[in-house]
Amino acid sequence: MPQENSFPKIYLAIDNCVASKRWSVPADWMNLFADYGVSLVEASADNEIDPLYTEPGYLRDWAEDVLSDATHTGVRVVNLYSGHGTYTTLGLAHPDIRIREKIHHQWLEKMVDLAAYMGTGLGFFCHAFDQRTLNSPERYAAAYKDLVKRFSELAEYADEKGVESIGVEQMYSPHQIPWTVVGANNLVRDCFAVNRKNFYLTIDTGHQIGQKHFAVPDDGALKAAFEQIRIFGRAEGVYLGSAEAEKAIVDGALKGNSDRMLLEISHNDRNRYPWLYAPAEDGDVYRWISNLGAYSPIIHLQQTDGLHSSHEPFRIEDDGNPAKKINGKQLLQALKTAYDRPPNPNMPAPCRKIFLTLELFAGTAELASDIKNKIEDSVRYWRQFIPRDGQPLDVLADKFSDENLRIY
Repeated sequence: MPQENSFPKIYLAIDNCVASKRWSVPADWMNLFADYGVSLVEASADNEIDPLYTEPGYLRDWAEDVLSDATHTGVRVVNLYSGHGTYTTLGLAHPDIRIREKIHHQWLEKMVDLAAYMGTGLGFFCHAFDQRTLNSPERYAAAYKDLVKRFSELAEYADEKGVESIGVEQMYSPHQIPWTVVGANNLVRDCFAVNRKNFYLTIDTGHQIGQKHFAVPDDGALKAAFEQIRIFGRAEGVYLGSAEAEKAIVDGALKGNSDRMLLEISHNDRNRYPWLYAPAEDGDVYRWISNLGAYSPIIHLQQTDGLHSSHEPFRIEDDGNPAKKINGKQLLQALKTAYDRPPNPNMPAPCRKIFLTLELFAGTAELASDIKNKIEDSVRYWRQFIPRDGQPLDVLADKFSDENLRIY
């Protein structure tokens, strides 16, 4: 059990991506958030600080503005985060090393430098594995090894610069790791093993929507798929695994091979390509938080129906609505469970501060007034559970203890 004072302090923050292209000057978005009672901000690269399209002098001026404006707005930046610019590329896992090097040294290290200057943490997601990599055990192993090497180097670079925390965001499909609980645990462990420098996760409350699509299919569903192939020449709605397995199953079904032979292909595929499959239970956000929340200095908050990661706002009336999957009470309880687990010497130090960070998206044609309403409603919802920033997790969680909560 944790010792006294070993629980982290909890803070409510907001990502300024919700203000992108509308409130783009630091003083504007700082005053916007201050109006709704949020004083801690995660600054997104999308809101005019992406190193790939800005230039060093501008970034220095931006940082100076943020630090200066904090004195009269009462709002400060606590974390920097990558945005869509790098998310939409293969980036740090690109098959061409020149692209990997550019993202590593000309994007991520520059963001580390900016975080060091401003006294913030840094989170990011800047990589993806293409189908060629996913469907080759040799290429996948090499790509994973290179990614671990780069993450560990970034952790060391951040440590040297005095950056408080650095970490990668969890996702929800095989080509964007980490996307399973075990895989995320292993990635953090493997990075830490290289040089014993802390490298963390960002858990996102809407990133549990895809795992079910890549879960191991049961034999009944597979047999139904085989019959579809025999009749229509293809199957829809059933995951067949690797490209190799999918081709072998389709070809075999069209040739009239037995279900037993086709099932054997599927069963063998799971052993050859384990990174392509997720346990169905990894689609539960509270499983993620209760297992790995102690290694997530940032937790992105979005409301979700469990089917879409659309970064919807929170409203007080959400609780009790089965279509709204994220509940503040359950999240705090699951996070406390993570800290009730015995420390793991093979993992980084458990986080001492956790920023529960609203990550709300605004539509291109959305009214500015409606965006403000999203912010207001979401802050009001979460202030029920985090009435004051910096309170210990156990104090907050004990207020909302419930013996009927599902704890993993």
